[in-house]
Order: sequence, then structure tokens, then C-alpha cells
Amino acid sequence: MNNKLYGNLIFELSRPGRKGYSLPAADFGHSSSELPSQLLRDSKLELPECDELTVVRHYTNLSHNNFGVNDGFYPLGSCTMKYNPVINEELASLPAFTRLHPHTPAKLCQHALRLCYELQAALSELTGMSAFTLNPCAGAHGELTGLMVIRAWHEHRGESSRTKVIIPDSAHGTNPASAAVCGLTVVEVKSLPDGTVDVQDLRRIVSQQGHEVAAMMMTNPNTLGIFEHAIPEITDIVHSCGALMYYDGANLNPMLGSCRPGDMGFDVMHINLHKTFSTPHGGGGPGSGPVGVRRGLEQHLPMPRVTAKVDNGATIYELQTHDNSEMTLGTVGTFLGNFNVLVKAYAYIRSLGRENIKMVGPLATLTANYVKESLKDVYELPIQGLCKHEFVFDGLKDKSSGVTTMDVAKRLLDFGYHAPTIYFPLLFHESLMVEPTENESKETLDGFIGTMRKIADEAKTNPDIVKTAPHTTPIGRVDDVLAAKQPVLTYSSWATQSARLSSQ
Repeated sequence: MNNKLYGNLIFELSRPGRKGYSLPAADFGHSSSELPSQLLRDSKLELPECDELTVVRHYTNLSHNNFGVNDGFYPLGSCTMKYNPVINEELASLPAFTRLHPHTPAKLCQHALRLCYELQAALSELTGMSAFTLNPCAGAHGELTGLMVIRAWHEHRGESSRTKVIIPDSAHGTNPASAAVCGLTVVEVKSLPDGTVDVQDLRRIVSQQGHEVAAMMMTNPNTLGIFEHAIPEITDIVHSCGALMYYDGANLNPMLGSCRPGDMGFDVMHINLHKTFSTPHGGGGPGSGPVGVRRGLEQHLPMPRVTAKVDNGATIYELQTHDNSEMTLGTVGTFLGNFNVLVKAYAYIRSLGRENIKMVGPLATLTANYVKESLKDVYELPIQGLCKHEFVFDGLKDKSSGVTTMDVAKRLLDFGYHAPTIYFPLLFHESLMVEPTENESKETLDGFIGTMRKIADEAKTNPDIVKTAPHTTPIGRVDDVLAAKQPVLTYSSWATQSARLSSQ
């Protein structure tokens, strides 16, 4: 690899007057090709001047810095980085899907509407819900939509004073954020030492504030990867005060094929399609957060919704854009969310089928417990027992050398692994959250386990190599605090700083 092309900025490769193209002069006439003076820049546009090969090689080399599931193991806890079958990408790229305009008349896009309709039905069956909306474009967007459905339900019943949401202290950060955006107040319920909800604390909250509670938001299994065994009791307590149960579907993977949120007593839920149903999550999107509701709440779902009717023996799919009952909460998105993600989720569900999709949950649980049990003698496991799809270590078991969770994560990069989620959840000081996902082979898991054990051994025998990692990446250990407080956002600032560092 050419280190100059790999390590330099495109501006450093620039040479005055050099171009990557050669085009003939326009022959449309002077008057038609000149822009009006008011549209012209007052100063010269500062762009790099490079030949074509330099540009291509530079950006091709830069692309090698990217990391994803196609490159290696991605054990990112809390946010499932699943493998996305290539066939799903090909199906989502079919011209019949990609060339559809959002305003295409329903009669000309029956194939797309049928896909959405059948996806709604599949999600309802998999979760035990009565109906789904595909509108929300992300998980947090789904949370907001679900809470808006809950508010609409209470307001329709004349209980607009219910403005509080109970949320466990171990919840994803989006839960309290979504509640706040929806105009609701968060009431925190404590966790027990085993990471599950403190039912007695929940009883106290409901006894004191139950008449003001709109809902309780829960993730099951929770953020620690622990199954909430007291769900039946929790749902009874919340329902007894007239509130609803909201299921955060971020951790749905281990539930598929084993149990359904609707059967547990949840009234509203969202699904992160980009986590559980094949689209790799990470890098800012795209996402999708369909919202499902139990029977009796369907009329509050937002528009548009895909419906179907039979006409002369043929099924006709329609896009319902309004509800004459005026009970719908309105619109949270003009179209049906991120359609590309919907196609991939549909392909994933249909290709696995009724039989194989039942294996997703058990395999996610098996892989996580295999890794956990293989490492708990060298990494601190604060909560013993069976986990579901993910687990949390509290740093190294032997902390005498001062090697931190951050050091372990940085050292993993030297061995070609993406680091797991670190310092979250906040319940433990040195949290290291691992989620292997159901797709990985035993050989891949064994390779990761071996590397984690090697790092634990290095922490004892050669701690400096861990504390100064990474050593094999294009950029070494950076000063995270300085980068946050004094970010370098322009080429001129970077050049100035590089010159200063070089002179020292």
C-alpha cells in the first residue's frame, strides 16, 4: 500500500493546475452557459487539485479503515450488529422497489403495498400484537410514536392528567428522552442487585402516584441481558392503576421463537427492524421502528396505514391516509418509514420461515452464555446465572495492574475485533457489554474468547502493551477529552496543529 496516499489528506496530495478530467468547451453559446452574476461566488472555491488515479487510490485506501460485519466479528452489546444476508440486499435493490416514487398511485405499486401489508401481519404474529404501523423511521421514533398512542388512548378516555412514565434505572437512554419529547415526566424505578426491576419499589410508586401514571416502559430482557421473571406481577401492578405497559423492542432477538411481548401483557411496543430483522445497525442508519398495539388500541395508530380488501375475488391493497373517527394520533411520517429496511425485514422473515425463525432466540441465548461462561474466570461477572442475548462484565477480574475496560477495548482493535459497548450500562464502574448475536459460528466465538483471554493475560504480564493500545491501527490512542473539547474540523486547523506537533 502507498503510505503517502493512505496517510495524507487529499489537500496534501493537491498540486496547482492538476486536473482529473478533460472536457471540450461547451458549444451551447455564451449567453446560455453563463450564470447570472448574483449566483457567482465572490471568492475562489478552495478544492484539491488532483489527477484521477490519485483521487481513486486515496479514497479506496481510506475505505479500508471502515469496519463492519463483512470484515470481522462485531460483538457490540446493546445494539445488535447482525449479519445482513446478501440476498436481502439484492432483493431490496430490485428496480421494482428502488424506482418507486413515494407518490406512485396505489394501483401501480400493489407489489410494494402487499409487502408492507404482509410484513405488518408477520410482525403481529411474531409479537402477539393486534396491529402494526410501519411509519416510524427509527427505534427512538418508534418509542415516541408508541408513547403518543398511549397518550391518545388516555386522552380519549378523559384521563389527560396521566402524564408520568415509570422507567427502570437500567433502561436505554432513549426511553426517558422519548418520554420527555412526548411531554411526559419520568419516574425512575430501582433495580435489584440481580439487575431486575425492584417490584416493591414499583408498588410504592404506583401506590403514591398511580392516578398520574400513563405507562411503564420496559425492555425484556433488560439492558443487562437478564430476563425479567416478574413480568406477570409487574403488568398486574401497572394495569391495576389504569396505566399501560410499553415494550422496548431493542432486545427482541432472544425472544423470537420463545415468547411474545403481547402474551406477557404488554399493550404497546416498537421493534428495531434494523436490529432484529437483518439490516446491520450502526453508522447512523438507516433504521426502522414499527409500532404494534394490542386489540383495542388500533384506532390510535398514525396514518398512513396499508389496508386490504377483496374485489371480485382479487385482493386490492390500499394506503389509508385518514381516519374518519378522528381517533388516530395523526401522522408521524408522510410515507411508510424507510422502505428499503422494510423489504429486508420481509425477506429475512419469509426466507427463515415459520420453522427456522424459532431458532433465532435460542441461538442468541446460546452464543451469549457460551462466551460468558468461557470468560467469567478472568473477567468480573457481577450478575451470575443465565443471561439472554447479551451480558455485562465489570472489567477484568484482576484489576491490580490498573488495566481498564477502555484499555481492553483498545487492545481488541489490534487483533481485528470491533470493541464491545463499554461503560454502559451505568450500573457498574467498568462495564463491558458483549452481544455475540445468533449468526456467529463456534469457531468465530472461540477466536474472540481466545483473544479476550490473551488480553487478560497481558494485563498481568505486560500491562503497558494494553494501556498504550492500539498499536496496529492507522491512528493510535487519541486524547478523547481533548478531541471533544478542542475538535479539529478544518484542514487549516489540522495543518496548523500538525506543524506545531512536528516542531515539538
